[in-house]
Amino acid sequence: MNPHQRPVRSEFFKRLRIMPSFTKSRRFLKYLIIGGINTVFGYSLFAGLLYSGFHYTLATLLATCAGVLFNFNTTGRIVFKNSDSGLLFRFIVVYTIVYLLNVSLLRLMELCAVNLYLGSAITTLPMAFLAYFLNKNFVFKK
Repeated sequence: MNPHQRPVRSEFFKRLRIMPSFTKSRRFLKYLIIGGINTVFGYSLFAGLLYSGFHYTLATLLATCAGVLFNFNTTGRIVFKNSDSGLLFRFIVVYTIVYLLNVSLLRLMELCAVNLYLGSAITTLPMAFLAYFLNKNFVFKK
């Protein structure tokens, strides 16, 4: 190996160390707890709608819309200590992004013959990280 080249592996780990640590943040831990409650609400609604015969895109849309209103109150008040209703539009933009990505991933899983109940469960955690990041930096930024 050329002495002037950095090993790729050490560069990767160096970058990981400078990334913000989600697990050290009390706010993120609150977000996960509240997010768990919100997720149970949203996933239950999604599963009920899917079971009732709704197409997964419509079930996801309806569950997301109901979840956004529920989540705005719990996330804003409890996690970010902000109940400014003027932030609802930004919150909706965040969840529109999350919805579009979620539906795209579900479509990909459907094409790969993955059960949609399982597929939605698989996408839950990545969507939670994305929603936290966007809420923290776009909606409830200080």
